[in-house]
Amino acid sequence: MRKPSFAEAFRFWLKLGFISFGGPAGQIAIMHQELVERRRWISEGRFLHALNFCMLLPGPEAQQLAIYAGWLLHGTWGGLVAGGLFVLPSAVILWALSYAYVTFGALPIAVGVLAGLKLAVLAIVAAAAVRIGKKVVKNGIMAGMAVAAFVLIYGMNIPFPMIVFGAGLIGFFGSRWWPRQFLVLEPKAAEESNPASLDNTERSDREMVMSFGRALKIILTGGLLWWLPVLAAGAWHGWKGTLFQQGLFFSKAAVVTFGGAYAVLPYVAQEAVWNYGWLAPGQMFDGLGLAETTPGPLIMVLQFVGFVGAWHYPGGLAPLTAATLGAALTTWVTFVPCFVWIFLGAPYIERMRRVPALTAALSTITAAVVGVIASLTVRFGGEVLRIGHAGVDWVGLVLVVVGFVGLVRWKWGVIPLILGGVAAGIARPFTGA
Repeated sequence: MRKPSFAEAFRFWLKLGFISFGGPAGQIAIMHQELVERRRWISEGRFLHALNFCMLLPGPEAQQLAIYAGWLLHGTWGGLVAGGLFVLPSAVILWALSYAYVTFGALPIAVGVLAGLKLAVLAIVAAAAVRIGKKVVKNGIMAGMAVAAFVLIYGMNIPFPMIVFGAGLIGFFGSRWWPRQFLVLEPKAAEESNPASLDNTERSDREMVMSFGRALKIILTGGLLWWLPVLAAGAWHGWKGTLFQQGLFFSKAAVVTFGGAYAVLPYVAQEAVWNYGWLAPGQMFDGLGLAETTPGPLIMVLQFVGFVGAWHYPGGLAPLTAATLGAALTTWVTFVPCFVWIFLGAPYIERMRRVPALTAALSTITAAVVGVIASLTVRFGGEVLRIGHAGVDWVGLVLVVVGFVGLVRWKWGVIPLILGGVAAGIARPFTGA
């Protein structure tokens, strides 16, 4: 193992920001191949321990893993560079796509592209529910958690944070009485290896348990950076203005996004579409489709929501100015907490990974997320396939089923599926389908 120079690591993180396609699984695979196998900057065991820790946190685990790796190699500045460059290219690209969306979205070819994107994304979301379900729905209790979450959010409109909090409490206390039923995400023995065997990476004081003073400094600094732009937006643009409301809402979303972008989408849709009215129902899927085509974490779809919401409700500003500020503020409050979680919690990785109650809480939260994602599939499936309006779009339904089977059974890639969906959306008007 060798430690790279800061400049060498900077070039790698910049490259990663432009090639990190394929969702969290693909991004983690790229980092493993580059950091562990090819460059040998981080040992296999240390990489797995970092990944396990990031899986416990709210927010995008791939970006948090990049922050952790950068911190491990070059301290705080390394973490800031790694996490920032992981997001920045995607943020710029998605801003351009969002502007094109609100400007040219009514053109016939754009309508066809977006229609095809929606079908592909519907298949992707349904496959995500199955993929996550296989990991955690392994007994009756976990299946019950998934069903209960579906009923609560779809049938009763219970807020997503309440579902996450309730599921976590059930898992935390349930592990005391029925540990075998609740510890379904228990890591493999190979991933629980003794930290003393992970000495391939140079040890330093960054890996020691931090003092109370340093922890307090991180909390205060991170909290100030997190909330200062939100409060500034409220003081400048009004406390009931779109910018402050978006900063407040997406700050709350940042602490409940267990399970990744697919899990938080129902919560965002519930509030952004049906409560605030920032977007129409179909536009959520448009944004997810655009986010799927960019590098970086899929949760960047929240930036699209911020952009379009502020474009629709600029509050006296020019629409593009409001939309750009909304997108920037949304991205800021979504990702700044990730740096706080890593810088604050990374030294406690071993201790946290060895607490069964936390693993059980994550298990039940993940099971609830399966039900939440299923509710998203049903709710937006009705919108995309026009169920209950103009009848069922049977051709679209067939395309969704084919895409779903391709992802689950034949292991199709996301990008080829999206390109195929776009091609089908453009071609359908010419074929009469």
